[in-house]
Amino acid sequence: MSVTKDRPEPELDLELADLPPELRWREWMRRVEAVLFASASPVPREDLARVVGQAASVDLLVEDLAADLQGRAFEIAQVAGGWMFRTRTAYAPAIRIAADVGDQLLDLNEFDVAVLAAIAYHQPITRDGLKDIFGKEISRDLVGRLHAHGLIATGPRAPRRGAPYTFVTTDAFLAAFGIESLRDLPDREQLGDAGLAARP
Repeated sequence: MSVTKDRPEPELDLELADLPPELRWREWMRRVEAVLFASASPVPREDLARVVGQAASVDLLVEDLAADLQGRAFEIAQVAGGWMFRTRTAYAPAIRIAADVGDQLLDLNEFDVAVLAAIAYHQPITRDGLKDIFGKEISRDLVGRLHAHGLIATGPRAPRRGAPYTFVTTDAFLAAFGIESLRDLPDREQLGDAGLAARP
């Protein structure tokens, strides 16, 4: 017996025309909140727009929801082309002490972060490209750990002899570092000054 999603999705009244405007807005906000709460990854605007009426602005709904969350232990963050719930950094020590988040901790050292930064700024980049930047071979173990955390993925093959694989960062990288897109990366010179990236 198949347990697949063969039955049609239930109808969702998007317009909520029977509700007064204030209650309609509140219900749309709660739908956005429910979707963000249930999702483990950032939810793009287009997906949120599928649960609200045509008269609703997703940006304004998220803004109002964020205002409702003022003073709470979590917030809405705009990362990786969408929005997601994130615990405020002030509560990180309490979470580490009391919650089972072992698999979620990135446990990256300074060199790991430098390699990630190099990939982010130079992607797609080969292992040889990383070797040129750092002056040494990047271990397969490090690459494997970054892959395992979902921070990097295999990019297109380099257009040269042997067509080596390249590395690119992922949406998980953006979410882990709380940035919306690669355009939001810090200036390379500032990273170089901090010792976190090789200078161009």
